[in-house]
Amino acid sequence: MSNIRITKQFSFEAGHALYGYDGKCKNLHGHSYHLYVTVIGTPIADTTNVKFGMVIDFGDLKKIVKDEIVDVFDHAMIFNKNTPHLELANDLKNRGHHIILVDYQPTTEMMIIDFAEKIKRRLPNNIKLHSLKLRETATSFAEWYASDNE
Repeated sequence: MSNIRITKQFSFEAGHALYGYDGKCKNLHGHSYHLYVTVIGTPIADTTNVKFGMVIDFGDLKKIVKDEIVDVFDHAMIFNKNTPHLELANDLKNRGHHIILVDYQPTTEMMIIDFAEKIKRRLPNNIKLHSLKLRETATSFAEWYASDNE
């Protein structure tokens, strides 16, 4: 049976600030992120399986990505917890804002690495994460490929 790639698209809104950066993105700002998740596997050949012919049910993939990324990051402000932004983050959190503290500079590049690890941990053993594409703006995105990271 052939390997097939399945892709599902997700969207979420989030803000961030890049501490120490020398451009406009040092300021608090937000993006309408679009995440494309591609997995690879062999369609289920067992005719008695309710998911016969599927690599993975799109609903199952949706649940993984929503649980790990969309529901967590949507309408959140993301800060690197190893910067002076921690004080601002804590103040905002105490005022009821949805704050996420990460161990990295919250660039699109570093976020996609984080997302890849979160998704890989949740996929069934017979399904592999093939690639991710995280679009930050209409003209800017980062891509992660498993083949580049083996």
